[in-house]
Amino acid sequence: MSVAGRVKPWIAALQPYVPGKPIEELERELGLTDVVKLASNENPLGPSPKALAAVRAALGGVHRYPDGACFRLRDKLSRRLDVAPGQLVFGCGADEILELVAKAFLGPGDECVFAWPSFAMYPIVTRGMGATPVAVPLDAQLVHDLDAIAQAIGAHTRVVIVCNPNNPTGTSVGAEAFERFATALPEDLVLVIDEAYVDFARRPDFPDALAWVRRRPGTLVMRTFSKSVGLAGLRVGYGIADPELAGFLERARHPFNVNLLAEVAAAAALDDHEHLERTRRLNAEGIELLTRELGALGIEVWPSEANFVLARPGPGAYERLLREGVIVRPLAGFGLPEHVRISIGLPDENERLVKALRRMIEEDAR
Repeated sequence: MSVAGRVKPWIAALQPYVPGKPIEELERELGLTDVVKLASNENPLGPSPKALAAVRAALGGVHRYPDGACFRLRDKLSRRLDVAPGQLVFGCGADEILELVAKAFLGPGDECVFAWPSFAMYPIVTRGMGATPVAVPLDAQLVHDLDAIAQAIGAHTRVVIVCNPNNPTGTSVGAEAFERFATALPEDLVLVIDEAYVDFARRPDFPDALAWVRRRPGTLVMRTFSKSVGLAGLRVGYGIADPELAGFLERARHPFNVNLLAEVAAAAALDDHEHLERTRRLNAEGIELLTRELGALGIEVWPSEANFVLARPGPGAYERLLREGVIVRPLAGFGLPEHVRISIGLPDENERLVKALRRMIEEDAR
């Protein structure tokens, strides 16, 4: 018997996560030399300069294992967030925090409830533990339908995830709606609030997720250093929870899961307020420009609280944009065949996208 006969059936049935197309791959495929990538919600300004300086200073120590407890980063972040150090759990990106939740709370016969479309890793980590993902459709405005999510919770539900702002739609739920939802949840459920894009949220009634960690034991807030501070390539994420829940996740965590350079970069980035504010300003301006210009072209664009916009340029737009040297994220795999997710880029990158779409529309009109 081959190893295929021994693999767990739920692992054999998994469809791996497919990342956005790399620039180098498109250049090879089409012979292009000036490709713009607006597909993976990366920071167009690059990493925090303070983080880069910290990485350079730490390079000579990479022959040593990192601090498995992330002491410096833990101390600085706990003071920044006004939580106890023991309430923080660090991972190789927020993805690992999600996987720790799955390892600790999900198994065959269990269910994890979340909205869909949302982050592609939710069903993957759930199925990876032999549990059942319960995907609840977004409402007509592509916003979390919290009432429908509450109704989907059953006797086998162990984890509920709310992605706010939501990826890949950029939509969000407000504090009042979230209050009603979270208050009514069974006490023995783990509530995961995925705030990977919280630094870009601008609505005045955005929920205070950390307050729910204090109010409701069993609540976990997930955040990341990949987006707003530009450390996607170093993979640093973290969770904030009550000490008991954080302790269970620590038991499931591998040692040395955050590498030395990632930790020092993240700690330094926390002090780079100027880079974060520049990122926020650039993002807000980019969302305004794309919403206005794409709307003028007759392309539907959804309101966004993230660092990307959801747009509906129609079928075939993704492939045609590739030929123009512009990479966006196709969403057919999320059940949105006419939609794409467009990361906010530098001003010239945003303009290039708009011009490419304008040419496509003009060609179709001929």
